Amino acid sequence: MSDRHAFTDLALAAYCPRKLYYRRRDDAPPPDRDERHELAFRYPELRDPATDLGGEPIAVAPGAYRRALGRSKARVGAPTFAALADPARRDAFLEGRRARGIAHKVIEAPLAPSIVVAGAPPDRGVYRTQAVRAVAAAKALAWERETRVERAYVEYATRGVVQEVELTARRTGQYRRALRTVASVDGPPARTRQRSKCETCEYAGECGVRTRSLRSLL
Repeated sequence: MSDRHAFTDLALAAYCPRKLYYRRRDDAPPPDRDERHELAFRYPELRDPATDLGGEPIAVAPGAYRRALGRSKARVGAPTFAALADPARRDAFLEGRRARGIAHKVIEAPLAPSIVVAGAPPDRGVYRTQAVRAVAAAKALAWERETRVERAYVEYATRGVVQEVELTARRTGQYRRALRTVASVDGPPARTRQRSKCETCEYAGECGVRTRSLRSLL
């Protein structure tokens, strides 16, 4: 096995190492993309009041979506927001010293990768799993360019939310722990104690956890 671990494996290791084990065992492909992913490349069009958002795959009302895009633009700055809508590289394969995978976008000023996700963001910031994936992409980009990369972005495209992920000591520590976890998975790890993660997991029955959903079937 390569010493360079996939960005998606690192994210899954940060979420549930046991699920990573099952995915690897079954050689399961990543989820297919759909039209929601393309929203992240159409921000100027989608912010335009003349654009009808009624048929778009957004997850909130049109007015709320445009307001969220406006807040994202203010949060990351107009130049960065414009660069994310029209990135220098799209679906860029990055191969670093420890990790490799696809960054959905790479922008040049500031040099940074971005990861586009379809789900809902947390109330503040980004989820740890997505931060690990973003940091992995930033580290690989830095290795490729032989320069420092100090931030990455996570875009919740169906909500119009763009969040910056700074490569702080805490975020880097989470990434390194995920690296160690991925490298150590050669059999079923211990079950997660956060049973809420199991409610929608396709491996819950095989894993043997008892969730509310499983108990309702018994």
